[in-house]
Amino acid sequence: MSERAWTNQAAATEGGGQGRVHGSDINLRSRPQMAEYEAAADRIVSAGHLRVLDWGCGYGQMSKMLAERGAEVTSIDWDPEVDGVISRPLIAFGELESLATNDPVLLPFDDASFDAVLSMGVLEHVQDPDASLDELQRVLAPGALLYCYKLPNRLSYLEAIARRTGMYYHGQLENDRLYTPASARAIFERHGFEIIEVRRANMLPLTLSGRAATATGGLIWRTNRILAAIPGLNTVATNVEVIARSR
Repeated sequence: MSERAWTNQAAATEGGGQGRVHGSDINLRSRPQMAEYEAAADRIVSAGHLRVLDWGCGYGQMSKMLAERGAEVTSIDWDPEVDGVISRPLIAFGELESLATNDPVLLPFDDASFDAVLSMGVLEHVQDPDASLDELQRVLAPGALLYCYKLPNRLSYLEAIARRTGMYYHGQLENDRLYTPASARAIFERHGFEIIEVRRANMLPLTLSGRAATATGGLIWRTNRILAAIPGLNTVATNVEVIARSR
C-alpha cells in the first residue's frame, strides 16, 4: 500500500484515515452514503454487540454512529508516521478518541477483545489481507462477528465507468484488490471464519453531494437497495459484503 491509512484514501470513495494523504470527505456530506453507514451501525448494534472495533476508522463517522447507539467502540487506523501506537482525537469528531498505529497488520489488543469488528471500505486496501484477517480472528472473541462492507466487486459497472473516464477506481493503487462473492467467501473461510452472509450491494452511486442529493437521499438509498436485491442485475453491483463468525 502507498502511504495511506487503512481506509480508502481515493477521492470519492470512503474518505480518509489519518495517514499522509487524506481522501475527500464527500462521503460525510452525502445523504445517500450516510444512509448506508446508518444502516450498518443499526445492524451491528441491534445484533447485541457491545465491544466493537472500528478497524480503519478514517474520519470516524462509523465510530460516532456506533457510540451514539450505545456500543463500546474502539477506533483504530494505520498511520506510518506515528511512533508505535498513539491516542488522538478522531479526525472529524474530535470529542472521541482513536488509536493510530504504525504497524499495518498487528493490533495492540489482547486476544478475544471484541464482540464485533467493522471493516467499512478497509480490507480491500491493506498491504496483507491474509495476515490482517488472521489478526482480526485473534482479537475477536469466539463466535463474534466480522462485518465487512464495501469490498469492490470485480464486475461493477461503476468501476468500469471510472476506469474509462479517468476517475479513481479500485485496482489503481498499489494494494487495491477486487473481489467476487466467491473470492470473498474463499479468503474468509481460508482464515477460519464461518460465513454467515455474502451478498452484492449498491447499484447506484452513493457519494453524491448537493441539494438534490440531500433532498432525495432517502429515496436514492431505498432504490439502491431494491435494485441490489434483483438477481442477475446485481451481478454488476458496486460492492460485495461479508458477515462472518470467528472460530
